[in-house]
Amino acid sequence: MPFHNSLLYTVSMSVNVPLHEMTLHEKLALMELLWEDLARTPETVESPVWHKTTLDERQQRLKEGKSRFSDWETAKANIRHKLSPSRYSMKPKRI
Repeated sequence: MPFHNSLLYTVSMSVNVPLHEMTLHEKLALMELLWEDLARTPETVESPVWHKTTLDERQQRLKEGKSRFSDWETAKANIRHKLSPSRYSMKPKRI
């Protein structure tokens, strides 16, 4: 069943979305619709307590000069390196 611009709602407000039948494009379009809807009223989306805790910890590290920064290209390269399969090979590590 292809995804259309409307979602099916029941009385209890549950949503029936046939994710296993949707294409990647349809799933991304659905995510965009949800994000746009949430972004219309950001004041109604409450951040969890752990967000504030994490932000406070990061701000403290900044004040203490313990934070390091990378430009976006370097950060992406570092993430890719950390996630690369070759990093988890059986090669011995130097200590």
